[in-house]
Amino acid sequence: MEKSLSHAPQGAHARRAYLGGLLLAIGGAVLFSTKAVVAKLLYRYHIDAVTLIAFRMLFSLPVFAAVAVWQMRSGPPLSVSDRWRLVGMGLIGYYLSSFLDFLGLQYISVGLERLILFLTPTFVLLMTTVFLRRHISRKQWLALLISYCGIVLVFLHDLKGGASNVALGSMLVLGSAASYAVYLLLSGEMVKRLGALRLVAYAMCVSSVACIAQFFLLRPASLLIQPAPVYWLSLVNGILCTVMPVFMTMIAVARIGAGTASQAGMIGPVSTLFLGALVLGESITPWQLAGTSLVLAGIYQLSKNK
Repeated sequence: MEKSLSHAPQGAHARRAYLGGLLLAIGGAVLFSTKAVVAKLLYRYHIDAVTLIAFRMLFSLPVFAAVAVWQMRSGPPLSVSDRWRLVGMGLIGYYLSSFLDFLGLQYISVGLERLILFLTPTFVLLMTTVFLRRHISRKQWLALLISYCGIVLVFLHDLKGGASNVALGSMLVLGSAASYAVYLLLSGEMVKRLGALRLVAYAMCVSSVACIAQFFLLRPASLLIQPAPVYWLSLVNGILCTVMPVFMTMIAVARIGAGTASQAGMIGPVSTLFLGALVLGESITPWQLAGTSLVLAGIYQLSKNK
């Protein structure tokens, strides 16, 4: 009797920790997806993707730099090879991926953008098959087919709606998803040695420097002077839509595991679809809902495979 009573508080504590991790994963997915809506609002002030991403990183860099310095002092020094790998990962995973994403958002709806980015796990699976020669089961192939059918539905809907350059925007966002998939593959081995917090902080610092340097190389410094709403929206983009979801997702993975956290992240495309309708006035049609359901079903099926 005493033994069962002693285990009860431990079980309740574990349950609270699990629910807390689940809420963090859901909150991180929603906040990260919101960056597409914020980007659309920023484009109304006639700034381009280069300027938008530079402002985003200007606000997020101080936080990532502080975490990187803290990790630098507490962890062992990096080898020369690890430093070069981190530079490459930062350029591919966050700089190139973010840049292509924001470029694509100029041409497509936030709902379609989020659905395409949600195909990143399928790119990882395909890349491991091609480059690492890993076997894909029939269930995984079926999950891939279901997901891509959902994307095609939404893509064709946007084309019918007369949206300009939908194909171009979709290809740019596809490139974003593919480049981030490459980053995930490269980070698999390094995250075990460096730890997720250290790896993300270093990679984000590299990406931030690259995005800011790109701005000063391609745009005049006078473009830093913008209307007040641009600064406020960029602050939201940098802190609420970049820094917070990165760390929230990391904590969630530590508490509930990567598999459960990824399943919780399936709320992302749905939240973007409804946020786009609420904030931007984008329509929600039965075709979009059907496509979203197919993508979520395919990704859920993939997440069940070890």
